[in-house]
Amino acid sequence: MSEITTPTPASTRTALVVGASGITGSALVTKLVADGWQVLSLSRSARSEAGVRGIAADLLDPASLRAALAGEAPTHVFFTAWQRRATEAENIAVNSAMVRDLLSALDHAPVEHVALVTGLKHYLGPFEAYAAGEMPDTPFHEDEPRLDTPNFYYAQEDELFEAAARQGFTWSVHRSHTVIGHAVGNAMNMGLTLAVQAALVNERGADFVFPGSEAQWNGLTDMTDAGVLAEQMVWAATDPAGRDEAFNIVNGDVFRWRWMWPRLAALLGVPAERVVGFVDAPRPLEVQMRDLEADWPAIAEKHGLVERDISRLASWWHTDADLGRDMEVVTDMGKSRDAGFLVFKRTEQAFADLFARYRADRLIP
Repeated sequence: MSEITTPTPASTRTALVVGASGITGSALVTKLVADGWQVLSLSRSARSEAGVRGIAADLLDPASLRAALAGEAPTHVFFTAWQRRATEAENIAVNSAMVRDLLSALDHAPVEHVALVTGLKHYLGPFEAYAAGEMPDTPFHEDEPRLDTPNFYYAQEDELFEAAARQGFTWSVHRSHTVIGHAVGNAMNMGLTLAVQAALVNERGADFVFPGSEAQWNGLTDMTDAGVLAEQMVWAATDPAGRDEAFNIVNGDVFRWRWMWPRLAALLGVPAERVVGFVDAPRPLEVQMRDLEADWPAIAEKHGLVERDISRLASWWHTDADLGRDMEVVTDMGKSRDAGFLVFKRTEQAFADLFARYRADRLIP
């Protein structure tokens, strides 16, 4: 690891954000700009905005990365991107290579710290073996041993650790639960997915039906607000207590979906009499919404919404996976609390703020 002892002043820090258009990346960019960092955003489109300079590169093309980053000198790297493939073997090959090739392309740069976002599949297992084996007890702690199954999160971590040892930077890993935040076209967007579900059922006067399992309906759970995740990433990148550590990251409260579901319905304008919880078996959104999603272009037209393509707004499959688990999922935050990270946000308020922003952006009615 590096011998850095004095953090770089904010005014001279340069952040490279990989995945800046996603839920986590966009929240991170907002915080970094507000804190006075110089911010670089790496994407195929090289989109720039106020306080952010876009860099065009393809994460799947090592030559493209090396050419695009040859003249750049970031002090901090925040890696929030991933790509899904059909099998975990393919997930491992693709996602570990993106981390390896990105960091290799920065071997000339004065990188002090690299922060990597992963998630609770570290404890639950990958999509194809999700919660299928012996799980650690809840709440999940960072010192749990890795599961005995291939997992692209483990492969990403290993690439990070090897690059840190080779290139002399410090690192942090951030294991989030379901992240809610502002983004469009994201494959893991529960907040916007549930808002679209509510808009579709409201249009037809249908019920707002909880799609998940009895275990999720009645058990304790938690979530991660993208802003809280961004706060932890920046803290770990700049505070010595955050160096060379893996941290869980959730909002800090716990709830049961049987408590949260009617509150979300109220926030989304669903009458109380049309709110339906778990009854007998899960009712996945992929099935519930099959005959309703064709209504979206007309809803967008009626309410003057800016996005008519429902596939850019709702990710039924991912929300079904999160809410369909047959086990309690609760995350321990003691490690980062002890280290000095004390940010907290109530999950109900996180949803309320998110829905208000989506309405302001004319993405939902």
